[in-house]
Amino acid sequence: MAKKISIIVPCYNEEETVRTFYNEVRKVVASLDYYFEIVYVNDGSRDQTVNEVLKLREEDKSVTLIDFSRNFGKESAILAGLEYSKEADAAVVMDVDLQDPPELLPKMIKYWEQGFDNISTRRKNRDGEPPIRSFFANAFYKIINAISHVEFVDGARDYRLLSKRAVNDLISLKETNRFSKGLFQWIGYDGVCIEFEHVDRSAGETKWNFMKLVNYAIEGITAFSNTPLRLATYTGIIIAFIAFLFLLYTFISTLLFGNNTAGWSSLICILLFLGGVQLIFLGIIGEYIGRIYNEVKQRPAYIVKSIINEQVEE
Repeated sequence: MAKKISIIVPCYNEEETVRTFYNEVRKVVASLDYYFEIVYVNDGSRDQTVNEVLKLREEDKSVTLIDFSRNFGKESAILAGLEYSKEADAAVVMDVDLQDPPELLPKMIKYWEQGFDNISTRRKNRDGEPPIRSFFANAFYKIINAISHVEFVDGARDYRLLSKRAVNDLISLKETNRFSKGLFQWIGYDGVCIEFEHVDRSAGETKWNFMKLVNYAIEGITAFSNTPLRLATYTGIIIAFIAFLFLLYTFISTLLFGNNTAGWSSLICILLFLGGVQLIFLGIIGEYIGRIYNEVKQRPAYIVKSIINEQVEE
């Protein structure tokens, strides 16, 4: 019996790319001696994404649809796909826009058959990306690698192949605030990274604007490092020490030379600076408290409205 590989495809308003993705993937895997199941995870799309997937199911019963009750985000969609695919021999996470080249699948499967459990991919370049976005992306990887105990590969994609045991280890991690790029690295296992040139979207527009990427970066930093909290402590100590030295200087200057310090404007500037620093670090602390708050509520990462597959239709 052929080994089963599940291809997990998160979708949010991707009606234009669902069929194109299917056609390209089927073209690549047609000659491979495996049973491929394509699992589309509809993340609360407001267009015709679900209908497009259902049309594919009429032609190919190996197409599965996991339909969320609302939009929960890509991280939840990846988790749902992994949980559904835990019985498969391997699982592949891919973007539906074809920026993850299906042509790499045979090479990834070959590495898996050689015993690798965690085969990842990365872009060699950021062609076609706005310069400001590339700058902040590069800065993010430098910062998070400097403060995290987990190594993050610059340009790494969610596109990867995971063995059955790697999938089971990933879904055993029950945290609500998930940052898959970090979790993929955190579980370890022998792996290999395949590089490829940047590929433009096959159709449609990206759902990731600049602010969403900034929030995603903050999620990653707070999920895999406590350094910002330590930075708040160290900054407080340094500022307190400087304030003590300034107080000592003022005291001695007053005793020896009299108090000739004018400086209402400089005093206001110092107060505003210190107030700004305090608010920044209150925000950092708030980020971590917010994560704790979300975790202790123990809400599910997603809610499935229906699953339509070859075994059962719910």
